Amino acid sequence: MWMDTKAEVEGRTWKHGSWGRRAWSCLLLCTGDMVHVDKYMQEKWFVLQLAVWGLRGVARVILANNPLSGALILAALFWASPWQGLLGTLGALASTLTAVIIGQDSAEVSRGLHGFNGMLVSLLMGVFSSAGDWYWWLLLPVCLGSATCVLLYSGLSRVLDRWDLPVAVFPFNITIALFLLCTGPDNPYFPHHLATAPGMPEPNGTELSALKVLCGIPLGVGQIFACGALGPSLLILGAVLLYSPLLAVHALLGSAVGTLAGLSMAVRHASLYSGQLGFNGALGCMAVGGLFFTFSWRTHLFAIASAFLAAYADIALSNLLATVGLPACSWAATLTFTLMLLLSGTLAAYRIPMDQVKAPEHNLHSRSRWEAGSTADRESTDV
Repeated sequence: MWMDTKAEVEGRTWKHGSWGRRAWSCLLLCTGDMVHVDKYMQEKWFVLQLAVWGLRGVARVILANNPLSGALILAALFWASPWQGLLGTLGALASTLTAVIIGQDSAEVSRGLHGFNGMLVSLLMGVFSSAGDWYWWLLLPVCLGSATCVLLYSGLSRVLDRWDLPVAVFPFNITIALFLLCTGPDNPYFPHHLATAPGMPEPNGTELSALKVLCGIPLGVGQIFACGALGPSLLILGAVLLYSPLLAVHALLGSAVGTLAGLSMAVRHASLYSGQLGFNGALGCMAVGGLFFTFSWRTHLFAIASAFLAAYADIALSNLLATVGLPACSWAATLTFTLMLLLSGTLAAYRIPMDQVKAPEHNLHSRSRWEAGSTADRESTDV
C-alpha cells in the first residue's frame, strides 16, 4: 500500500487552493463596474467599443454598469422573445450611435448612459404593438424614438445637473408616452394595445393563488425589461447578482414590497401574477439601497420606504393614465428616487455624488476608507 508523504499532501492542497484563488480572482474581475475592460478596449476597433458601450447601456436599465451583465440580459430577452431581443438590441445601438454622431460626451457614451433609454423605448414599442411579432415597419419608430431619447437626455441633463440629479429614464417615459398618444390603437401603420388599470375589479369567486403571487416577485425584476417569463427573469436577476449582490437583494426586496402593496390595494390578480406591480418597487429600492446612497441600516430602511412609495404611486398613476389608454411605465420609481435624492437631513449625509456612483459594494468600501481616514486625521490632530 502506497502512503502519501506529508510534502505530497501539502503540495496537492496548495495546488487546489491555488486553483480556487485563481477562480475567485477571475470571478471578481467579472463583477462590479469592470473598469479594466474600458482600458483594454481603448485601442480596439470602433465596432468592438460600440458593442461594449451598448452592453453597458443594456445593463444600465436595471441600474448596473457591467458589460457581462448586459450580455446576460440580452440573452434573457432573446430567450423570452427573439423579436423583443432584436428590438432591444437595435434600440440600444441606435441611441448609442446617435450620441456618438451628435458629439455627446465620450465618457457618458462609454459608460452606457445614452443606451438604456433607447432600449426601453424599443422594448415598450414592441410590447404594446398590436401588429404582432416581426412587424418590420416598427423598426422605423424604434430607431427614431431611440434617437429622440438622446436629445432629451442631453437637454434634461443641463437642467438636472444643477442639483446633481440623474436624468434616469425621464427621456424614455416622455418618448413612449408621445409615441402612444400620436399613434393610437387604430393607427393603420402602428396600432397598439390600450393599457388597463390594475385597480379593475376581479370577477366574483376568483381565488388568489399564493404560488403565482410568489412567482410574481422575481417576475417583477424581469418586468423592468418588459419580460414576463420566469426563466429569463431569473437570468436577469442573475445578471444583477453578477454586478452587485447587494443590488440583487434590494431588487427582490423591492419587488416583494410592490407585490405586498398590490395585495393591500386589492388589484387585479393578473397584475400580481405577471410582476407588473413589482418592478417600480424594485427600481425604487435599488436606487436608494446602495446605488445613489451608501448602504447602511438607515438607507436600507429608506430603500424599503422608497419601494412602498414607488409601488403605491405606480398603482395610482396606472389607474389615472389607463383612462386615456397609457401605461404608467416607470414614472413612479423615477419620481420617487428623484425625490429621495432631494431630501435633506440624515439621508443626505449618505448620498453619493453622481460622478462617483459605482457598484454598491465599491461605494460602501470607499466610504469606509474615507471614514477611517477622517478618524486618523482627528486622532493626529488631537495629539
